Amino acid sequence: MRIAEFFERGREALGRVVVGNDEAIDGVLAALVLEGHVLLEGPPGTAKTLLARSLAHVTGLDFARIQFTPDLMPADLTGTMVFVPQEARFELRKGPVFASLVLADEINRTPPKTQAALLEAMEEGRVTIEGQTLDLLCSFVAGATENPIEFEGTYPLPEAQLDRFLFKLLLVYPDIEAEREILRRHQAGFRPRDLARMELPAVVDAGGALALQEEAAAVTVHEDVLGYAAEVAAWLRGSPDVIVGPSPRGSIALVMAARVMAAARAADYVTPDDLQALAPAVLRHRIVLSTDAELGGRDADAVVAGALSAVPVPR
Repeated sequence: MRIAEFFERGREALGRVVVGNDEAIDGVLAALVLEGHVLLEGPPGTAKTLLARSLAHVTGLDFARIQFTPDLMPADLTGTMVFVPQEARFELRKGPVFASLVLADEINRTPPKTQAALLEAMEEGRVTIEGQTLDLLCSFVAGATENPIEFEGTYPLPEAQLDRFLFKLLLVYPDIEAEREILRRHQAGFRPRDLARMELPAVVDAGGALALQEEAAAVTVHEDVLGYAAEVAAWLRGSPDVIVGPSPRGSIALVMAARVMAAARAADYVTPDDLQALAPAVLRHRIVLSTDAELGGRDADAVVAGALSAVPVPR
């Protein structure tokens, strides 16, 4: 299977259950190809959890959902050693982080100690349990959700952890036509809790995912396009609206994601348009705005848009 076919099938399958957030669907499909982590942000009821569950359903990935709460402990994620009295030995009980696709629901509601355990899993692909280091599945992908309108009882995610997310995808309220379609589907019997009834088609298997990664790696990126990505990152670091700019991991992520999206349109090379289309999702969570920018009503997307308009586009 080619990446273009994977996206076509994935969009059709996920579109059966998620309406009106096409950019988020493309984002999770691209992240799956790259085995990248995704932060989903949106108000309650905008299908953040449903999107993650549906992705696991159509890919056959082992899925685990963790509801993050203020009393969640690292062992609740990673697992713990349990004493088996009949055999007079300790046995490892693995936690939900050992699934292939892990959804951290309301990730900003758990304290820093538990965040640190998730950070190790996201960055290193391994966890430490009582001094023992264990590798996670090779296809480990973390998804996380957060609610942008409730701040009581939340813990801001540290910049180091935000930088590990390939994308921050915004799920928004649907427009009138999309909401009508949602209501029609529910009127016809759709129930988000029972995805099995939807008979969603499988879009890729483990072997197919590896082939997709190889195809994406073969997409050409011209030296001028690489320079454009670097200059956008440098502009953001030097902007008076930004006190912390994107790291080199951010520009790497931008180029990698652009390769996938170029392949999704059946192209074998990346254009500046590919970078521009993906820049908000890749960079919005990797910059920290100055107080003046926030007081002036500018958000991260506006600052990223400023970088894209200010940096000359290679021809």
